[in-house]
Amino acid sequence: MDLTKTSKYLSLILRHKPEAVGITLDEHGWADVEELIAGIQKTRPFDFKTLTKIVETDHKQRYSFNEDHTLIRANQGHSIPVDVELPVTVPPKILWHGTRQKSVASIDEQGLLPQSRLYVHLSGDPDTARKVGSRHGKPVVYQVHSGQMAEDGYVFYRSVNGVWLTKRVPPEYLEK
Repeated sequence: MDLTKTSKYLSLILRHKPEAVGITLDEHGWADVEELIAGIQKTRPFDFKTLTKIVETDHKQRYSFNEDHTLIRANQGHSIPVDVELPVTVPPKILWHGTRQKSVASIDEQGLLPQSRLYVHLSGDPDTARKVGSRHGKPVVYQVHSGQMAEDGYVFYRSVNGVWLTKRVPPEYLEK
């Protein structure tokens, strides 16, 4: 079994299309583990052991179980409206965003927008941002003046896997 392909499929289900396997997410993004496994088993071999291995070995920590492992959810990256119950968090003075060269003109004009997601994703360090940006070619890394944004009333959250989230970043808070 290809765990990478299965993990991507799990991401699709828990972030964007739970209906693809006939399940629903609650308002906080939680899916019933038994229903999820049964839904995925309709198209490929899948069991609790495989699900646990994906959650435990995912280097980006995309998923979380509840305490008794009866529910699972994606930690962030949703395109469907869910509230993953993240506390408002004061960001560091600077955060980082990695993107591809093709997006620079639009970002310079409009700032960072969530596109198909609920939030803009920001990194705590330039190396992580560079890795994110390099997924689609030559990376461009922006410094985000997040401390100033917070002082100006913008709200930030930090996901359980360390990704910083905000609704948008206007261009005046960006520096290449």
